[in-house]
Amino acid sequence: MPRVTSVNISVAKGTRKNEVPSIRLIRDHGIEGDAHAGNWHRQISMLAEESVDTMRAECAFPLTAGAFAENINTEGIDLKSLPVGTRLRVGEAEVEVSQIGKQCHNDGCAIQRSAGRCVMPTEGIFVVVVRGGVVRKGDPVEILSGGVEVGDGTD
Repeated sequence: MPRVTSVNISVAKGTRKNEVPSIRLIRDHGIEGDAHAGNWHRQISMLAEESVDTMRAECAFPLTAGAFAENINTEGIDLKSLPVGTRLRVGEAEVEVSQIGKQCHNDGCAIQRSAGRCVMPTEGIFVVVVRGGVVRKGDPVEILSGGVEVGDGTD
């Protein structure tokens, strides 16, 4: 069964996130105490541990939880393939996929400068909180409903 491998927060934007024992998700807000929380479409970032693993061999320094500024790491679920609108149960909370990937800031993060690429822009996802609750390392992740397929803008 897919599960959470770490939960991470930062108190200031532009800094890496640090692993914590648990996080509290608040509806229409994000994670209590996280710098990126607020009523917007990128309340929480998620990244699969399998995506992080692909970068470990390419990066000149260790990649620990939160290195990509992600809030929740998972294993056993292909996050990047979930369409926008997909609903997930993560621990006690329920979230909805609002965006796949993101554009890197300026000249990219330290990971991109070291390895020549970064997985967060293409494999990370963003979610909004639709039902709050606590999330901890080891909690299950379950797909509740599928979303809508989003085109690549070429049609």
